[in-house]
Amino acid sequence: MDLDSGTSSTVGARVQAIPGRPAQHGETCKQCHSSGFAALYQFKQQNLPACKPVLTPATVIATFLLMGFIFIPLGLITLRASNSVVEIVDRYDIECIPEELRSNKLLYITDDSISKNCSRFLKVPKSMRAPIYIYYQLDNYYQNHRRYVKSRNDKQLLHGLGDNSTSSCIPLESSGDLPIVPCGLIAWSVFNDTFKFSSGSSELKVNRKNIAWKSDRNHKFGKDVYPFNFQNGPLIGGGKLDPNTPLSDQEDLIVWMRTAALPSFRKLYGRIEEDLDADDVIVVQLMNNYNAYSFGGKKKLVLSTSSWLGGKNDFFGVASLFIGTFCMLISIVFLLLHVKNPRPYGDAMYTSWNKKSSSS
Repeated sequence: MDLDSGTSSTVGARVQAIPGRPAQHGETCKQCHSSGFAALYQFKQQNLPACKPVLTPATVIATFLLMGFIFIPLGLITLRASNSVVEIVDRYDIECIPEELRSNKLLYITDDSISKNCSRFLKVPKSMRAPIYIYYQLDNYYQNHRRYVKSRNDKQLLHGLGDNSTSSCIPLESSGDLPIVPCGLIAWSVFNDTFKFSSGSSELKVNRKNIAWKSDRNHKFGKDVYPFNFQNGPLIGGGKLDPNTPLSDQEDLIVWMRTAALPSFRKLYGRIEEDLDADDVIVVQLMNNYNAYSFGGKKKLVLSTSSWLGGKNDFFGVASLFIGTFCMLISIVFLLLHVKNPRPYGDAMYTSWNKKSSSS
């Protein structure tokens, strides 16, 4: 015993004598405390205080019950908010094509001599309180394509012709040896269907101001930047832009250029700021200009109110109900198992062995 104690003290002295090395676990580590490395030393030695909950059957069952009591009411509240939203969805891309041309949709959309005027009649299912949001919805449209997303020049949108580095916009960076403002595929393909609404003999005015993000209007699109040489090439994409209006005021373009992450998306067109009663008939006069037929896309017109949660979306409510119900079922199963086979607070074999080992 004396030899072992002497050896261990000698080894400890040698370890502490090593320069730049903190003391091992169980040593005083005066150098660490004096130099301010105590927390780092405790972290490396895994001695920092931590929460170590004891997962007894009672705590597990109570936790699952608590989650159930939280998520089930939350799901019911959000579902009720979603169901309070009144929404009218009308797909018009097929119905607005003459019967004789529905077998050749590309001929219809590319022939300028064919009228693109179309009338749709929408019946209001329940009373709709202002503001009523107008969206256009596109399906099977991949705005998240990498080549498409990169085809823009943010500096040009903000500073105009002062930034001529438009290599990312190829092949829509110039036309007739003149630069294009705004350049790129996103601006070139801007949505250009138009809608007018009336109810009875009165026209429903559509407010098309403040439909884009304020941060986009103020910080991403220049107030002194005007469209230049836009849609003047041989291949026309979407709509044209007013060359006398700065980009910061062309909110249709701003909304369109905030690209969608999914192939089915809605973008805000405007707002109707008057109430509509149940069973009212809305007459929509639209121009079916946008070519979604070449890639099998779908076009829909959406009128929707909103709630404190936003638009109509049942996903969060259904997911909360599912999680809450699952937690309640799990807690009941655990409770039945615990009642049938209660777990003792300690294993007698382990405690007896532990006593023997400590006494020896």
